[in-house]
Amino acid sequence: MLNSLAIQDAVKAALLEDLGRAGDITTLATIPASARARAILAARQEGVIAGSEIAVAAFRMMDATVRFDTHLADGSAVKKGDVVLAVEGPARAILSAERVALNYMGRLSGIASLTALYVHAVAHTKSRIVCTRKTTPGLRAFEKYAVRCGGGFNHRFGLDDAILIKDNHIAVAGGVIPALRAVKASIGHLVKIEIEVDTLEQLDEVLQEGADVVLLDNMNPAMLREAVTRVAGRMLTEASGGVTLESAAAIAESGVDMISVGALTHSARVLDVGLDIGVS
Repeated sequence: MLNSLAIQDAVKAALLEDLGRAGDITTLATIPASARARAILAARQEGVIAGSEIAVAAFRMMDATVRFDTHLADGSAVKKGDVVLAVEGPARAILSAERVALNYMGRLSGIASLTALYVHAVAHTKSRIVCTRKTTPGLRAFEKYAVRCGGGFNHRFGLDDAILIKDNHIAVAGGVIPALRAVKASIGHLVKIEIEVDTLEQLDEVLQEGADVVLLDNMNPAMLREAVTRVAGRMLTEASGGVTLESAAAIAESGVDMISVGALTHSARVLDVGLDIGVS
């Protein structure tokens, strides 16, 4: 589910950033070139794993002879102490790639873990948890992959994926109906149209003009229920705006099809994954 070329480019940039001009001078000074080591990457807290393939790429980029044994695949739930990945090969390569590998795995596992909590909170409903474009620059594809590992779904990846008419578009275009008509006059037949509304009156305009998805922004559960009733299955409904773990269930119970949560990627805490090494 990840583009291997994108992985290579990102990992190379991260390693170059860490190795700098002279390489890992500590490892080069202390570890003989002939030394070999084995290591395990293990969870130090409960969560969901993501990013193993990227971690592997970091070690392999340092030395193509490094060997791996995957104990737990991405998307697996882990407890403290669970081994995710075993690594064996030249000690210098393992030590020099360690931080890049752990940075990726910790960050992505944190996103997957938080997503899994949201998914669990709405599991008794039909609502899907989806991410947003509130991602770390340069890491969007990886972070959206981590959302999927946690059981969530992806919203658009970029501005060219689909039409999403936001409140500022509506303001400049002169209203909901002018914005929708302008879009329909300019796009191809395969492009989906979503539009954001803040009020039920705006929703009625959308229902009059037609769209594929309506984004119900910052509406309370009562308003969401009314909105879902008015839509009556004619288009998909998405709730957004400050969704928390505490509010997700009530929002989902309104009957919306999707709940978009920016916090999945902009506020997830890193999952503590550590590397323990031994001499082979």
